[in-house]
Amino acid sequence: MEIKTTGIDGLLEVYPKIYHDDRGLFLEVFTPALQAQLGMSLTFVQDNLSFSKKNVVRGLHLQLPPFAQAKIISVVKGRVLDVAVDLRKNSATFGKYFSAVLDDEKHNMLVIPEGFAHGFAALSDSFFFYKCSSAYHPKSETGVIWNDPTLNINWGINSPFVSQKDLELPTLEEFIRNSVISPKH
Repeated sequence: MEIKTTGIDGLLEVYPKIYHDDRGLFLEVFTPALQAQLGMSLTFVQDNLSFSKKNVVRGLHLQLPPFAQAKIISVVKGRVLDVAVDLRKNSATFGKYFSAVLDDEKHNMLVIPEGFAHGFAALSDSFFFYKCSSAYHPKSETGVIWNDPTLNINWGINSPFVSQKDLELPTLEEFIRNSVISPKH
């Protein structure tokens, strides 16, 4: 297992060891040993699987405390551009984002701490799997609009399909102005 830092504290990219043979492949997605290696002391309470058609953009989603979620993200089948935006109060990288292509060949994963907005763009039809440290709580859900001009994320898609709910998310500036989470000033 290889763990790479991203330049944002706590946000990690993980490359599992993949065992190939004539039958196919095997890899471990999550174990207590991995959790210890990542320095995590979280209990994951919900696993999610979603399917997105090519050119779908989902996000950027976030749950506010006390329902904040840490996540471990992977792609079972397909290829996505995964994006995490640091919205942690007092973080030196507040408002910065990291993106990585996750796919079904490398089986790389993104480990996202609490306090990050998360989203992804399906670069192909994709099955997306993620573990969450807190259950879905609709009343604490918020986020930042996917095409925020301050973030200026290159999603790699010319004409994305975005849900109406995600189109109504605030800009980063509006999020900062109206949220309990705010940058260090």
